[in-house]
Amino acid sequence: MSEESKWKPPGDNDEEEEEVDETVCQGIALRVIAYKTVKDAVLFVIEVSPSMLKPPPPTDSKKPDTDSPTSAALKCAYALMQQRIISNPNDMMGVLLYGTEKSKFNGEDEATGNFSYPHCYLLTDLDIPAAEDVKALKSLIEDEDEFKKLVVPSKESVSMANVLFCANQIFTTKAPNFSSRRLFIVTDNDDPHANEKAAKSSAAVRAKDLYDLGVLIELFPISKPDQEFDKRKFYDDIVYNQTSTDPEAPAPISGPTKASFTGDGISLLSSLLSNINSKAVARRALFSNLPLEIGPGFKISVKGFIIFKRQEPKRSCYVYLAGEKAQIATGVTTRLAADTARTVDKVEIKKAYKFGGEQILFTPEEISSLRNFGDPCIRILGFKPMSMLPFWANLKPATFIYPSEEDYVGSTRVFAALHAKLLSSQKVGITWFIARKNAAPVLAALYPGPESLDENGMQIMPPGLWLIPLPYADDIRQNPEVMTLIRAPEPLIDRMREVIQQLQLPKARYDWSKYPNPALQWHYRILQAMALEEDLPEKAEDKTVPKYRQIDKRAGEYVLEWGRELQRQHESWLKENSSTGGVVGAKRPAVAGEGDAEGAGKKRARVDDIDDAGMKKAFEGNKVGKLTVAVLKGWLEGKGLDGKGKKPELVDKVERFFESKKL
Repeated sequence: MSEESKWKPPGDNDEEEEEVDETVCQGIALRVIAYKTVKDAVLFVIEVSPSMLKPPPPTDSKKPDTDSPTSAALKCAYALMQQRIISNPNDMMGVLLYGTEKSKFNGEDEATGNFSYPHCYLLTDLDIPAAEDVKALKSLIEDEDEFKKLVVPSKESVSMANVLFCANQIFTTKAPNFSSRRLFIVTDNDDPHANEKAAKSSAAVRAKDLYDLGVLIELFPISKPDQEFDKRKFYDDIVYNQTSTDPEAPAPISGPTKASFTGDGISLLSSLLSNINSKAVARRALFSNLPLEIGPGFKISVKGFIIFKRQEPKRSCYVYLAGEKAQIATGVTTRLAADTARTVDKVEIKKAYKFGGEQILFTPEEISSLRNFGDPCIRILGFKPMSMLPFWANLKPATFIYPSEEDYVGSTRVFAALHAKLLSSQKVGITWFIARKNAAPVLAALYPGPESLDENGMQIMPPGLWLIPLPYADDIRQNPEVMTLIRAPEPLIDRMREVIQQLQLPKARYDWSKYPNPALQWHYRILQAMALEEDLPEKAEDKTVPKYRQIDKRAGEYVLEWGRELQRQHESWLKENSSTGGVVGAKRPAVAGEGDAEGAGKKRARVDDIDDAGMKKAFEGNKVGKLTVAVLKGWLEGKGLDGKGKKPELVDKVERFFESKKL
């Protein structure tokens, strides 16, 4: 029977599970076949003014700024459009300039001079970006004459209420049903209506209309060289601290964007791009409104989010190229009988598991009942000290949970109290966790996570609870046999300690935001170049490659000193062990004798002679293979064992002897 919706080519089964439910969870490692489609519409609203067109003053930085704020914002929009055209092909983007001498809006004739939104120039309409849109925006950025001709500041002031109403019109007509609609305002004017209370009030009303429409306004304030951007003057009434009600909508941008006029070497463009790229990823909800049972009859409602998920290139479609023109291929799966090759209907198929060489058949109802362990929930079983949660118990990615008021009013207050108590008492909760219907239950630790802030005091990770799945007895494998540990001499440890001290990460922590996946970035870079008809890049940018020159400058001499100390320790060890009898089974120097026969006899007697303690030491040090064949044969024959065979066979016999006898 053909199943077009479930067809996948060979090798693409990593997210496929048995046909029990749309989303089947094996423990907490949920294998999601279909996420809710999240569409995002982003409209850049960029101010054009003399201060926004002014390049930054020269600095002594190694990477000085050369772009004006307006130019940098357009480059930011261009970079984000490049990203979205490949990674988020269903998202919309648009660019609206305000404060320009020219005016342009949909369907309005520039010759008449009658514009609904004067001094607002719709550079790129809100739509799914096509390759032509990206090329046009790139041409504007790279052509200075065209840029200067277009971005001429208006001599008249621009009403922010008019700008916001224009954005409202764009979102209403172009993206009426999108789950996420965002308005990015880039400006350096913190008080556009300084002495006009009516204009401020009108702008606040238009902003409220946008929020009622479901549009989130996010501000990118740019500080001037002699003045910090003060949001309290105007934008506190425009930008609300509100998040989307959709749990899978992209997270809002919070906090100011610092311009690099301070001369710290961070360009304005990089600052804008880092802010936008870090927030452009959709939040993934593992579950919504799941009951968290603290005690009998005491429940609150929580939502769970997938914070960590490996990103991989995904093919959006398969193309058939053998015909006259390229066509999108539609996959069809047909099941055939192995003996007769006839088509098998779905009703004829039953599921079976092998046991004892036989096929044990199950009906779909029996399979469903076997997988049913109760309704989805998080049930706290008890509490344990944090010290009892070992590092190796973090078996699978943790799920971040946050309170929800939808099912149980007061969940946020109870959740906050539970989080604070666990954090202050250094405790973790032990829970019974079922993420979804038909999901296998897991034991999970409820770990309290503190709030995490960056160097600017902005929140990186909110305070909340983490569900860390704990391993079952079946998940733990046997440790290797404990060998005798060889400890390095103290002088050698001291030299290595100096090396490590020179190679500490900044602030002693790994900053994940600085290391994009090089394979993934290279894939999209090639895809982008082919789609936009650009020159193919010659080399991938890999930020994970160690900075060898810097490492050599900081720790090179310490590494050489460690090597010299290693040589000294090795020579000292050789002197100490040169007079030791054949404990390790090394070849000994020839023994001088009065005659050849007598000397040979003495040599043979010494080489073949090794006691049980020496052989045991060689076994524990994994050095049996370094002994000679004569030594191995002599020792085996002395134990009444067969001493015949090649050296690997003799070594195996010795090792089996010690493993069985435990001498």
